[in-house]
Amino acid sequence: MNIQSILGTACATMTLAVAGVVAITLPAEAHGGAETATPNFQRAIPNIPGKSLTAVVVEYPPGAASHEHKHAASAFIYAYVVSGDIESQVNDGPKRIYHAGESFYEEPGAVHRVSRNASVTKPAKLLAVFIADSDEKALTIPIK
Repeated sequence: MNIQSILGTACATMTLAVAGVVAITLPAEAHGGAETATPNFQRAIPNIPGKSLTAVVVEYPPGAASHEHKHAASAFIYAYVVSGDIESQVNDGPKRIYHAGESFYEEPGAVHRVSRNASVTKPAKLLAVFIADSDEKALTIPIK
């Protein structure tokens, strides 16, 4: 499934029992193919009113890359490389290759300039964990 068409799972607000939908809209065209994103977990954070935690598994085929993008203005992102090697650049920081078992983060409002599989022969997988306002609809926004 293409990442642009993925919708997150229902957002359960524990005190109000209200459900919402979180859209994951990361651009998916890449020079080595398209990455896919699969919602993995989504839950309101009970001791932080108005905030939710959403986890998404992003799989990159060999050579795949995301277009430049940003995330919801309220989103703090923790990224963990599950397998393979991911090259990343956030804002104007250095490009860096993260290997399986390593992690990085993105501050709210950051621009993710580079996000790609560093290998043209092996797949890579990333777990992205978002902490964002529960009413945010689009967690990932392409930069044109």
